[in-house]
Amino acid sequence: MRSTEVAAPPHATFAAEVRDLSFSYEDRVALDGLSLSVPQGSVFGLLGPNGSGKSTLLSLLAGLRAPAGGELRVLGETPSPALRARIGFLFQETSLDPLMTVREVLWLHGRLFGLPAPVLRRRIEETLATVGLADRARSSVHTLSGGMKRRLELARALLPWPELLLLDEPTTGLDPDSEQALWSELERINREGATVVLATNKVAEAERHCGTVAFIHEGRVVAQGPPAELKAGLKRDAVWLEGLFTQDLVDAVGAWPDVGRLTWAPPILHATVDSASTFVPRLFQAAGDAVISVRLREATLEDAYFDIVGTPIANGGEA
Repeated sequence: MRSTEVAAPPHATFAAEVRDLSFSYEDRVALDGLSLSVPQGSVFGLLGPNGSGKSTLLSLLAGLRAPAGGELRVLGETPSPALRARIGFLFQETSLDPLMTVREVLWLHGRLFGLPAPVLRRRIEETLATVGLADRARSSVHTLSGGMKRRLELARALLPWPELLLLDEPTTGLDPDSEQALWSELERINREGATVVLATNKVAEAERHCGTVAFIHEGRVVAQGPPAELKAGLKRDAVWLEGLFTQDLVDAVGAWPDVGRLTWAPPILHATVDSASTFVPRLFQAAGDAVISVRLREATLEDAYFDIVGTPIANGGEA
């Protein structure tokens, strides 16, 4: 596994700074010396498989858990109960009471944050209008669609005017229209000054919306930078091959002039190439029956992740 990092600009202002952070669940390590810096006002993506430590990191940034070791500063402060009023958190799993109305959900949340009643009434109306739920204020949560519930959870996270918004797999289970609507709101919120930190294993989501992405693997950041820089050096097409290849064949293929990065993690051989239509027939001529399966597509951040980490972004355990 190789590691690469794009240096942060000097004298940058960070919404979150993490140094050598560690955390374990009993005998399972979730974060293992993780370090990263989130520029203030950015949309920052944490990209990695389930179980890589993304959700744990978000919970530490929100002050919901305390790290076992390392340094952590959020919005210039050490996480504390008082700091939570400046942070919005959208959990991965739905956490709404189905028997409450939309307005009651927001009223309870606002009172927990200490918002005065007159301010809270106005803020509930503003936030529901923002997420497109103004006409469902009196509706019970159990009558809402999946997309509406996700927008209600976003409204709840936005209610106290957070400076930092933490999103854990925010578009999981959403249809394309609901996903687009959610991101339209997140982009507007970001333009108004809020920093957004997104944990996802959706490569296209991170590539499309995030100005900076950190690759997370086994509780560590193995690369960080803008998507275009993380993909630098990739060729146009990506080829994923499963097969019984020899090291001599892999070395020979890596020397072909149209091949960019080549990663051999048996039984997967991954390459980015100038043209898959030229590369694949030549590979079959060289490898013969050793090829079991082939998958082709345009090169994406997933290809950069595989080249750096040596494993694909695939589902694992919770962390």
